[in-house]
Amino acid sequence: MSAGRTRTRTVVLTVLSVAVALGFAAVVAVPAAKDWYQNRHDEAASYSSGKEAKGDRVSVPRWLPDEAKRIEYAMKTTGGDRLLKATLPSATLPPTCKPHKPVTAPKPPAMKSAWFPQHAEQRTAARCGLYYAYMEGNTLYAWQANDDWIQANKA
Repeated sequence: MSAGRTRTRTVVLTVLSVAVALGFAAVVAVPAAKDWYQNRHDEAASYSSGKEAKGDRVSVPRWLPDEAKRIEYAMKTTGGDRLLKATLPSATLPPTCKPHKPVTAPKPPAMKSAWFPQHAEQRTAARCGLYYAYMEGNTLYAWQANDDWIQANKA
């Protein structure tokens, strides 16, 4: 084989290898980087009781009963978006929650989590402070929207 042909073959193989590596990076690295970038300000925690959750984070709503169990909580550190799931002692909302019958459903939660149901906004039954909420048996699902949080925290 001539030196020119070998060099051409080496160049072609090098170009193909680089193209494959770039394709792999585009398929794997770019989505991973996008996910990291979009979720880098998300925090999540689990607690065994409402009392424990409120003791650990001041951002957990004070209306959450101390006796609540199996708390799942997620928040954005850059604003007021929150998700909350808790098992309450009974199938009733906390006493500070008020019925909410909007003309249109509120915006869907801006955050997502495996433990928080999709389309929760279509089930909204109450407002608990700034949170939209509903019960499913003894399980409370609630979320807070950043826009509501900003409005409430304007000086």
